[in-house]
Amino acid sequence: EGILTPGRIGAKDGEAGVIVTERVGLGLASLEVRNGQTDALKSCVRNAYGAALPEGPTVVSGKDVMFIGTGPGQWLAVSEAHRNEDLAAHLAAKLEGRASVADQSSGRGALRLSGPRARDCLARGLAIDLDPRVFPAGSAATSTLSHMGAALWREGEAEHFDIVLNRSMADSLWRWLKASAAEYGCQVVTAS
Repeated sequence: EGILTPGRIGAKDGEAGVIVTERVGLGLASLEVRNGQTDALKSCVRNAYGAALPEGPTVVSGKDVMFIGTGPGQWLAVSEAHRNEDLAAHLAAKLEGRASVADQSSGRGALRLSGPRARDCLARGLAIDLDPRVFPAGSAATSTLSHMGAALWREGEAEHFDIVLNRSMADSLWRWLKASAAEYGCQVVTAS
């Protein structure tokens, strides 16, 4: 809050090559399967959300909650319907002790990068290949973005990238993003 300023940054001519959209109020929670509960957890998620937990670094959307594989037996849950801290409580109730659930909503910030040059901008600080042939829709990764730990994913067939990182890194990310996107023209859209 208070870091992003709406408007245009960098190149002013033509269409913005990078569009940065603030994602506010998302419910974010980490899940880690408890010992011996993998099959029971998968069954709970399937019954509660109509989704199969991802086996690797992919995105699976269920009813009101998206699950992103972040490591063996670990996921990031994201929800627009269950906002802020409500998601962790909702998940804990639905998953009946089969996973450890920790709220991440207040400690993390989220941005969406889109536009025809979003990949080029991210390539300046991300050590993974975002070419659609190797990072297609539904892909996810945990990596470093300009030396800051971040989770990144592409949901559905959309041509955008969602990024979640520690809120304490928001100012550093924004300074890096402004410098990396300026050449392409960057349009910032904030929540009202």
